[in-house]
Amino acid sequence: MEPTLNPESGFFRIRIDFSYDGTNFAGWAKQPDQVTIQSTMESAIATFTRETITLTAAGRTDAGVHAAQQVAHFDLPNLDRDGNPWAIENFAYKLNRILTEDIRIISAVPAPNNFHARFSAISRHYIYKIADGLQTIPPLARFDTTSWYRELDLDRLQAASNYLIGKHDFATFCKPDAGATTIRTLAKFNWERGSDGFLRADLISDGFCYSMVRNMVGAVACVAEGRFEPEWIKTILNDKTRISDSLVFPARGLTLQSIAYQ
Repeated sequence: MEPTLNPESGFFRIRIDFSYDGTNFAGWAKQPDQVTIQSTMESAIATFTRETITLTAAGRTDAGVHAAQQVAHFDLPNLDRDGNPWAIENFAYKLNRILTEDIRIISAVPAPNNFHARFSAISRHYIYKIADGLQTIPPLARFDTTSWYRELDLDRLQAASNYLIGKHDFATFCKPDAGATTIRTLAKFNWERGSDGFLRADLISDGFCYSMVRNMVGAVACVAEGRFEPEWIKTILNDKTRISDSLVFPARGLTLQSIAYQ
């Protein structure tokens, strides 16, 4: 189905930028009997607009994954139910009054023509944080940093990650999604060790498959531990056989950092 780049006649589109702590949510997408980011936000928007809306996000994050900047859109009638123009400038304030503090609205503005939160995005930037070698994680860092009992060699991490940069079929690192392509262009996969001693990966791509980042982090960590040589990553990438779930790193270390648009 082709994306709806513009709202229906009599409606207009709102772009909403927001952040969230994903710890207590079952991911972005609505699910029966689960508390999700999408269902929570749609309920909050309906509370003060008195309209049933559907949020379309730039990407679906997994359960426990966070976002420093997520982007979504929704469509509203041109006038509210009392026949008045919408006071869009108050939307962010009103939503933040309704929502719990683990979701914060950054901005809500009228979207430009042909804007689609998912299909207009040109890249997504994720970060992954690891406290390796049984380092102590400070209480304020515990939500977005995962611990790892073995020490990970930074040079080996980077050497392994370099094999994944570029345009590839990432089927090895993606959970199956019927009908969806697993071909992506990974523009960046860089590691650094911060002043706090923790490892941080920055990944930028035109898109990411389901669990792709956590799969790749788990695989390159195997190399950093010395279990395989860096070239092993190239071998399993070309093999296109889904790797074991035991190599998938925890969700809490992963944060959607930003979305880029033209």
